Amino acid sequence: MKKKIENDFFQIDEVQKVSAFKDSPLSARMRPQQLSEFVGQQHILAEGKLLRRSIEADRLTSIILYGPPGTGKTSLAYCISQATQIHFEQVNAVSSNVSELRKIISGAMIRRKNTGKKTILFIDEIHHFTKSQQDVLNPFVEDQTIILIGATVFNPFFSLTSPILSRSLVFSLNLLTEQDLTEIINRALKDKQRGLGKLNILLDKDAQDFLVKICDGDARRCLNALEIAAITTLIDKQNCIHLSLRIMEESIQKKAVVYDRDGDSHYDTISAFIKSMRGSDPDATLYWLAKMLYAGEDPRFIARRICICASEDVGNAQPQALVLANSAAQAVEFIGMPEARIILAQAAVFVACSPKSNASYLGIENALNDVQAGRTLQVPKHLKDANYPGAETFGHGQDYKYAHDFDKHFVDQEYLPENKVYYVPTEMGYEAKIKQWLKELRKIK
Repeated sequence: MKKKIENDFFQIDEVQKVSAFKDSPLSARMRPQQLSEFVGQQHILAEGKLLRRSIEADRLTSIILYGPPGTGKTSLAYCISQATQIHFEQVNAVSSNVSELRKIISGAMIRRKNTGKKTILFIDEIHHFTKSQQDVLNPFVEDQTIILIGATVFNPFFSLTSPILSRSLVFSLNLLTEQDLTEIINRALKDKQRGLGKLNILLDKDAQDFLVKICDGDARRCLNALEIAAITTLIDKQNCIHLSLRIMEESIQKKAVVYDRDGDSHYDTISAFIKSMRGSDPDATLYWLAKMLYAGEDPRFIARRICICASEDVGNAQPQALVLANSAAQAVEFIGMPEARIILAQAAVFVACSPKSNASYLGIENALNDVQAGRTLQVPKHLKDANYPGAETFGHGQDYKYAHDFDKHFVDQEYLPENKVYYVPTEMGYEAKIKQWLKELRKIK
């Protein structure tokens, strides 16, 4: 007789489960069965941590698991389902809909009424749910008819609604360390039931080091690459599957950069790019530029950021920086990729290597603050427009002194009703000459 597995992700009978299990990739087969097997994320799962205490006490509230791919979000949800006495349901937001949600919620309400048992609803890729789909969950998360576990690679504070966030605890999962991945690999090689333990595999140290490094904290990619290498390598004369560095390199496809155009990676990477230019580090500048271009970032967006940095952070210390950045932005428009990468690199490196001054930026910020907070200053009469009939009646333009008529093309006259200093040039680059010139003019005053 087939035994029904109630607390299983896919709600299938045991025979089907075993069959599906054998056909699953190594990453799915090696999924931890209980919390003690879970590797990594000790900042939220170590003894005494809130999430660990909640799971062990079976007092879980709604949570959002946020982190990069392959860091254990789904595995953690599975461990929670095994550790608690709560009924477990799972959907994927990509293929689910409101009808399915209402069906699950209806079942949860009946279950709670008849047995007093709560229901965990695990929603993978919850960021794909629309606002209206998320809103369906709110009242039932509120009264704990369902305990929501949402998994997302996108920053939930950008992708989820405020009501969902206010009813949930957000836990951030980090990329797994190389030590974590090494432990996961060793488990897979030893496990004879779920892993590759029945195969006589010899994994070279340099091949293992390469694997954990190139997978960039992604356990799923690491295990699947290991399995591909193992099942595609012929047994040698010693009846051994020898996985060398060359074989492991062939088994790893082109590295998938962790970068999303609308989420954290986008903002974090452009931030690092700008701060590297500001910090005068051309090498870091080129790395972050390369990462953005490799991930498919719009080169026009990058060009605009270079222009802003050229003015905000370089300014008059090297006036040509803005000229070059603007020329690069125009060139990128009509040249396009892949050649546009060279233009962007030239402009970014020039900005990074230029002397820096934010004096103009600080000047306009201080002036704007004065305009916003202080009283509005009136334009002096001699500076007002006098190019219309009747201007003389109001005294507009009278006694204005034309600077070019005077020595050094400068004349001392009032340009602002109050004595204000907004632009304070630095000693950096060309701005040092500007500072000296203003000093000479002020002597005339």
